[in-house]
Amino acid sequence: MSIKSDNWIIEQSKKHELITPFLEEQVREASGNKIISYGVSSYGYDVRCANEFKIFTNTYSSIVDPKSFDSKSFVDVVADECIIPPNSFALARTIEYFKIPRSVLTLCLGKSTYARCGIIVNVTPLEPEWEGHVTLEFSNTTNLPAKIYANEGVAQMIFFESDEICKTSYKDRGGKYQGQRGVTLPKT
Repeated sequence: MSIKSDNWIIEQSKKHELITPFLEEQVREASGNKIISYGVSSYGYDVRCANEFKIFTNTYSSIVDPKSFDSKSFVDVVADECIIPPNSFALARTIEYFKIPRSVLTLCLGKSTYARCGIIVNVTPLEPEWEGHVTLEFSNTTNLPAKIYANEGVAQMIFFESDEICKTSYKDRGGKYQGQRGVTLPKT
């Protein structure tokens, strides 16, 4: 198993729609303003956050239960910025849509710019033959409000290709998050 380079990411995105929309180079500036970078890097792809957010709130004193999640625990926001309350979290999604090959496992890591501000990005692995928009979780570990920027880089996807094809892929087992679009809440 090996990590895949920018050359592989570019080739897979052009031929097999690994990432859509796809940027073949890293963008660090827009309209003359510095931004949090996104696009291809040496051994990964920096994804952007869309402008759709679900901000966690405890207005109804709900219990966070992954088997019976109450969607009223979130406030929906569409904006270029998202303010996450102290010691809380928000969900968002990538602008990019992924189609992971059967021989590939993709891991997501948060960008250091956010980590250095106490904002942690959590995403589970993108399994072989999974496809969809990636739901992102941003945890604000600080006791101050924290800001996330839409349409800028938030995390890096790293691709690992196995030397053998898996027996059963995410698609084969009918994974419940297959083909997800938009910010997707927990499903049971």
